[in-house]
Amino acid sequence: MVSQDRAKLSKQVTQDREVGHLIKRLDMLDERLDNIDSIVTSLIERVMGRPLVMEVTCPNCGQTIQINITSGVRLRGKE
Repeated sequence: MVSQDRAKLSKQVTQDREVGHLIKRLDMLDERLDNIDSIVTSLIERVMGRPLVMEVTCPNCGQTIQINITSGVRLRGKE
């Protein structure tokens, strides 16, 4: 009887650790996404008057992704 209670308690502690670890990882992912959002937003604000091509390389497969950012402002030509 006592050994069954200890086994249940041990299993509960293990599940609590796993849930805590999962919550920590989700918080880290949320923070990373917020940081990426902030970087992209500030980048777009800086170059709003000019078109921009941004290249991002996937860390897993190495594939390069090109993102074209354009604005609603017309570019001025040489007069």
